[in-house]
Amino acid sequence: MEALAFIEQIPPFDQLSPEDLEMVRQAMQRVEYEAGALILKQGGAPSAYLNIVRSGSVELRANGRVRHVLEAGEMFGFPSMLSQEPPLSDAVAAEPCVIYRIPESLFRILLERPPFAQYFLRGLSERLRSAAAAEQSLNAQGLGMPSKYLVVHEPIFVTPDATVQEAAKVMAKAGVGSVLVADEPPGILTDRDLRNRVLAAGRGPETPVREVMSRPLIAIDPDTPVHGAMMRMLEERIHHLALVEEGEIVGLISSTDLLRFQSQNPIFLQRQLNALHDPKELARYSSEVNSVVETLYRGGLAAPQIGRIVSTLNDTLIARLLQQGEAALGAAPTPYAWIVFGSEGRCEQMVLTDQDNALVYAEPSEAADAYFHALAEFVVQRLIQAGFPPCPGGYMATNWCKPLDEWLALFSDWIDRPEPQALVEAGIFFDFRPVYGELSLEPLERRMMSAQRNGIFLAYLAQAANAFVPPLGFLNRLRSEGGYIDLKKGGVAPVVGMARALALAAGSRERSTMERLTAAVQGGTLSSEGADNLSGAFQFFLHIRLRAQLDAIRAGQKPDNRIRLKDLTSREQRLLKDAFVMVREMQEAVADQLRGGGLR
Repeated sequence: MEALAFIEQIPPFDQLSPEDLEMVRQAMQRVEYEAGALILKQGGAPSAYLNIVRSGSVELRANGRVRHVLEAGEMFGFPSMLSQEPPLSDAVAAEPCVIYRIPESLFRILLERPPFAQYFLRGLSERLRSAAAAEQSLNAQGLGMPSKYLVVHEPIFVTPDATVQEAAKVMAKAGVGSVLVADEPPGILTDRDLRNRVLAAGRGPETPVREVMSRPLIAIDPDTPVHGAMMRMLEERIHHLALVEEGEIVGLISSTDLLRFQSQNPIFLQRQLNALHDPKELARYSSEVNSVVETLYRGGLAAPQIGRIVSTLNDTLIARLLQQGEAALGAAPTPYAWIVFGSEGRCEQMVLTDQDNALVYAEPSEAADAYFHALAEFVVQRLIQAGFPPCPGGYMATNWCKPLDEWLALFSDWIDRPEPQALVEAGIFFDFRPVYGELSLEPLERRMMSAQRNGIFLAYLAQAANAFVPPLGFLNRLRSEGGYIDLKKGGVAPVVGMARALALAAGSRERSTMERLTAAVQGGTLSSEGADNLSGAFQFFLHIRLRAQLDAIRAGQKPDNRIRLKDLTSREQRLLKDAFVMVREMQEAVADQLRGGGLR
C-alpha cells in the first residue's frame, strides 16, 4: 500500500478512480537499479513500461550528453511507448534507484480516461499553461464572462438631424446617459458631450446632434470577455463600447456598467488619475494598483493580461504628471516624447518596480536642455512619491534626457559597434515605448530596425540574454539560495532577452515578449515549437512570481522577484525544473543560430 500511496499523489494518477488505482496496485512492478545501470537505450527497442522514479535519480542522455535528470515522482519511457519508436535518449541510473513500472497493457487502458490521456499527450508548454490556468479558473469571479451580460437596456437611437434637446429628452425618459446616433458610420451622444460641447460651448438646444456627437463608435463582439472590454476602454480612454453582431449594434456598455460590476476596478483608478491635482494623492497609488492587481488576479486574469492593464494605468499617471509639469514650467520649447523601457516598455509590469524611463526632445538648445531636465526631475520625483523606486542603475529621465540626434547616435553605437557587456545593460532600451508627447520617434524606430542586418550585433544581443542563467545545479537539480529562487534572473530575463533578439532578427517592432515570440515565428527566426515552449514557460514564471508577490503584499512585506521553493507543490517544482532546462537549451540554440547569421 505504501507504493500506491506514493503513486496516487502524482499527476495524473491523482485523477484516477479507486477502481483504476486498484488495477495499478495489482499490475505495478518494483525494480531496483545500481548506479550506472542502463534502463532504456537510445535507438533501442520501444519501452514496454511507464517508469516512475520512486527514489534516487535517472539521467536522460542523448548522444552521451545529459539532457534531463529525473527525481522522485517523475516519469519516463512513455513517449517511446506511445509512438512505438526507439527511445530518443538513454535512461541511466545516476545513483542507486527504485523504479515503479506500469506495463503497457494497463497504460493503454488508463489512456481511455480523458484526464490521464491529456497529461501524457500534451507537451511541456501546455502543461506549464495548464498549471497556471487551473489556479486562474479557481480564482475566476466573472472577468471571463461575455460582455453581453452587462447590457442593461436595448440600444436607443436618435437621428443625426435630431436636436440636442430632443436627444436629451429621449435620454431622460429612458434613464440612460447616452444614445446612439443612426448615422453612417454610427455615432454616440453622451451626457459628457452635452456638458462639454453644448452647454460649455454656449450652443443652444436646437443644435443638431450630428455637430456634437462622438464618432467613430468603438465596437467589440458581444462575446468579448469583460476583461477584454475593460482593456479596450482603458487603452482607448473611452467610456462606452458598442456590441456589434453581424454588422448590427445589439447593445451598449459603459464604464459605469463595469464599475458596478466590480470594486477595485482599473477604470475607476484611471478616472482618478485623470483628475489628479494634489501631489499628496500620489502616495496612495502603489496600494491602489496592488488592490487592482489582486482583484484582476482573483478574477482569473493571466499575468500577461494584468501587465497590460497595469501598464495602461502607469501610462495614464505619467501623462498626468507631464501635464502638471508643463503647467508648472510653461509650454515645452520644442516637441518631445517621454519613453519607458524594460518591463514597462514591454507592458509586462504588474506590482510597481524600479523606474525605467527617459526623455527625447527634438532640437537641442540651452533653453531646451534646462527645460527638459527640469521636467524630468519634476516627473521622476513624483513617480517616487507614487511608489516607483529610483532605478539603482540610474536608468531614469533625470540621467537620460537627450535630443533625438544624440539618441540616434547612441543606438548607432550599440548596433554598429556592439560590446557584449554593454548590451547586457543597454538591451532594455530596445524595449522603448513612447507614452506621452508629440515628437515622432520614427527615426529611432528605423535605426533600431537596421539591427536586423547586423549579424554581429544580434549574436551579441543573444549572448547578453545568456548572461542570465537558469538556477540549475548538478544533475539539473533546482539550485536555490536559502530556499529561494530569483525568477527574474533565472527565468523571466532569459526568455525576454531571447525574444528581443529573435524579434529584431525578424525585423519586428513588437515590444511585448509574447508578441515578439509570435513575430519571430512569422519571420523565420524561431520554430513554432520553440516559441510555444518559451511562451508557456514565460507565462508560468510570471504566474508563480505574481502569486508570491501578492502573498508578500498581503503579509505586509515588500514584494520582489524571489519565490520560496517549499511554497510550490511538488508538481510545480517539477514543472519549474523542466522549464528551466528547456530555457537553458533554448539559450544555447538561439546563441548558435544568431552567431551563424540567424535562421532565415
